[in-house]
Amino acid sequence: MLKKVLLSLPIALAVTGAIAAQAPEDVLDRLVTKAGNPAYLTQSPQNRMMMPDNPAYMVADDGEKLFKEKRGPKNASLEECDFGEGPGVIKGAYVELPRYFPDTGKVMDLESRLIYCMKTLQGFTDNDQQIKKRHGNDSDMMKLQTYIAMQSNGMPWNPPLSHPLEKAMRDAGEVMFYRRAGKMDFACSTCHAATGLRIRASVLPNKDVPEEWTKAISWPAFRVGQDNVRSSQHRLLECLWQMRYPNIKPGSDASIALISFWTDAARGQPAILPDMKR
Repeated sequence: MLKKVLLSLPIALAVTGAIAAQAPEDVLDRLVTKAGNPAYLTQSPQNRMMMPDNPAYMVADDGEKLFKEKRGPKNASLEECDFGEGPGVIKGAYVELPRYFPDTGKVMDLESRLIYCMKTLQGFTDNDQQIKKRHGNDSDMMKLQTYIAMQSNGMPWNPPLSHPLEKAMRDAGEVMFYRRAGKMDFACSTCHAATGLRIRASVLPNKDVPEEWTKAISWPAFRVGQDNVRSSQHRLLECLWQMRYPNIKPGSDASIALISFWTDAARGQPAILPDMKR
């Protein structure tokens, strides 16, 4: 249903003179042109061809139902959850995360904020599958995150840095990004601070090329090779595993710090949501 609405919006909005809605593949095409057909953005032509029929749309459809459904011991929906733009407002919220939330006194990303609302508004606990199961197309977490995130498609990344904790988390993430550690003596920058680097046949994105980096951090995205939609937290966990680091705890300050830094590095660039990746 979301895909049908997305495709019908340009016609409706054109009639009123408003700016037409964008499809994720259109956002990507403009980035490719702007950056001069960089190898990272053009390495998967098959994925680009399949983007209009991205399976993530079906996951998002399920997420919309879950978002509006009254669930949990408190029989409440998530329509009162504040993701930073006010209760129930999700349009444009994702591109302004992570951010500081006064009600928790913490900087939170989408996943940690969603869990907080599922606990406080709906009454779920960490032991409930609705929260415990974090990954996979069939998980509530991925359904909800995909639906919420895609309401920011085409909008520029703009995480706030006005609160001292927001700035501290971003700066901590920068230190972690460049810090070499682990048995392989790798850092995130080992793979993502130069153009033309590869892992086998895969071209790696350069953090310092904004048009590349916005695609790199545009999660949730459907991973063709895994046949599942994946989140930012999953991507972070998988990256650190490949670097032979100990598993990072989802929702920890360390994970949110890295996400804060990588989002700030894409500031001003349009998000591609949902994306389709190799």
